[in-house]
Amino acid sequence: MPLPLAPAAAFALRAGTVALAAYAVRRSIRKGRTDQRAEDALDDTDEGIAVHSARDRDQKNAAARFRRVFRWGDRGLEIDAAAIGRIRLRRV
Repeated sequence: MPLPLAPAAAFALRAGTVALAAYAVRRSIRKGRTDQRAEDALDDTDEGIAVHSARDRDQKNAAARFRRVFRWGDRGLEIDAAAIGRIRLRRV
């Protein structure tokens, strides 16, 4: 009995395309570094969301922090998520 190659070839083509795209994305991601100044700024961020604009600059700044502890019996999980963002719009 002959083996139908068309479905296997279509699957191999799709899987190869996905693998190639994943490899390309992986190669384009730079290796990061930990900046202690940024870590300290995130640790100093107040809980909640804050937005403000500086009078001497044409930019909007935003900061957000979420800290919660979830407990299940005698074990728990602490979630501490913080973000700082800046949007600067300039006419050139």
